[in-house]
Amino acid sequence: MDQLVDKVLAGDKRAIARAISAVEDGRPGRTDLLKELFSHTGNALIVGITGAPGAGKSTLVDRLAAYYRAKDELVAIVAVDPSSPFTGGALLGDRIRMQSMSTDPGIFIRSMASRGNLGGLARATVDAVAILDAAGYNKVIVETVGVGQDEIDIVKTADVTAVVLVPGMGDGVQAIKAGIMEIGDVFVINKADREGVLRTERELELLLSIGERPDGWVPPIVKTVATEDSGIEQLANAVQNYAEFAASQASQSGRCYGRRAAAAEQRILDILRDRLVDAALEKSQGNHDLKAMAQSVAERRRDPYSVVDEIVARLGLTSDNPGSGEKQTPQPDKNR
Repeated sequence: MDQLVDKVLAGDKRAIARAISAVEDGRPGRTDLLKELFSHTGNALIVGITGAPGAGKSTLVDRLAAYYRAKDELVAIVAVDPSSPFTGGALLGDRIRMQSMSTDPGIFIRSMASRGNLGGLARATVDAVAILDAAGYNKVIVETVGVGQDEIDIVKTADVTAVVLVPGMGDGVQAIKAGIMEIGDVFVINKADREGVLRTERELELLLSIGERPDGWVPPIVKTVATEDSGIEQLANAVQNYAEFAASQASQSGRCYGRRAAAAEQRILDILRDRLVDAALEKSQGNHDLKAMAQSVAERRRDPYSVVDEIVARLGLTSDNPGSGEKQTPQPDKNR
């Protein structure tokens, strides 16, 4: 494990890939690995690219990475693809659009299957980003699964989030309902050579004028044509401007800015949930016992609430919820 940590910190690509695989597959020792690497994180700028399917995110990521490489920066890309709900497999097709970068020694590309995880990211994405950060990459670009109405987990991972839209896809009301408008630090209208780009820009400006962000930042709107390298420099500048804005706020307040603090809190809760579920399954003799319990619930021989009470009791925890408003049935004293 110590050798793997040293190799990751030295930027060894094979070691980095092994470390990410260990985390992704849940192998023993992964927690110790992440503990050792954590003190070396916090140096990379994490850029999240999200948006609807077909918006051109992969091509945009490819061109943005090429721009950073031209500035002699080390760039890592984490591209998340949806897994099939039937076979569990994933196409991982983002590699096809990034072939031009795959031979560059200053680029590391990792495709990850969502494995059924909601939110637009894979479960191991946050840990993979931490490994790449510790490995010395200056920029880590995370491309999410094409997001819907609530798949906005990228804000828990990225320092800067760019929301990619294209002319003619959806209307303003749908964008508000999706909540996408609230997570963007930068808005990108890709495929800006299409008809309707001015209308899309006006709608975006109108929607952004309705509400004011707590931090006072006004998200810029950048028009790009990724296939022609148009607008990529403006996008990179917009990303850097927000990163500097957030850093200045942190220095003025003397505290880590709100997003990172909120992301850290959410990460603690996520790890805690995973640990508790793993411990509960271990106490329940793994999935076999769980399947038997599920069968009893399906046959209406037991209710799911009693099953959970039993599992929680095995952990030595109380299952009572004083805030639920439900009265607990008093148990008779067997000594009487």
